[in-house]
Amino acid sequence: MTEVIIDSLTDSIKLLPFLFLAYLAMEYLEHKAGAKMQAAIQNVDKGGPLIGAFLGIFPQCGFSAAAANLYAGGIITMGTLMAVFLSTSDEMLPIMISENVGIGLMGRVLLAKFVAAAAAGLVIDRVFCRNRGEVKIDHLCEQHHCHCENGIWKSALHHTVEIFLYILLLSLALNLVIAWVGEDALAGLILDRPLLGPAVAGLVGLIPNCAASVIVTQLYLDGVLSAGAMIAGLLSGTGVGLLVLLRVNDNRRENLRLICLLYLIGVAAGIAVEAFGIVF
Repeated sequence: MTEVIIDSLTDSIKLLPFLFLAYLAMEYLEHKAGAKMQAAIQNVDKGGPLIGAFLGIFPQCGFSAAAANLYAGGIITMGTLMAVFLSTSDEMLPIMISENVGIGLMGRVLLAKFVAAAAAGLVIDRVFCRNRGEVKIDHLCEQHHCHCENGIWKSALHHTVEIFLYILLLSLALNLVIAWVGEDALAGLILDRPLLGPAVAGLVGLIPNCAASVIVTQLYLDGVLSAGAMIAGLLSGTGVGLLVLLRVNDNRRENLRLICLLYLIGVAAGIAVEAFGIVF
């Protein structure tokens, strides 16, 4: 129990700088930068998925949490959000480094995640560009009663504390469930299913907890999980990004669509890897 609490607290604290900077940028954009700055940021959207896919490959799920907030505020597109979500590596790199995996293998996996995330993000923006609306940070503030009139620093801090507590409580609950079920039991769901491997791994990846990426990566390194199943699980994993999205974006139907897209893209990429016999 003590270990679960410490792990949950540690993982949540790591997000604080990303959350605060994301909210501070949003508050500044809304109250200080003016319409011209907002328009300039929105004009970056065409290359947004490429930038998002690049940032997501770094071993820190704080980018996915920040992206969820920026998307809810209308600052980045759906494609950019999905690019960050798909490329987010969470605990994959630390696990590979601890297992003394060669740089070549890590580079190939990261490249595959980047290409899949960037391509999916660009296509999504092309298909769902109509869903891109105006900056709506003021709606986000009204929804969470942040008292923006007290200044952007206090408002950003208010948002950060609120989301931090939300993530901490849900992460604690998830860690308790995983500790009770057991990581071995979760790993067993993916094993011995050559045809359904990517589909099941994708579901495991959707668990908004670092345990998902740890299980998927470790099983692949142990030689009991195919490359396709690994890619499916790692692409669908967002760290705590989904938790933040569900909290800050009040469009439930849109959230469900994003989760379905995340899962389907991850599984499709995993099946493609297996179909073409790709080995990392």
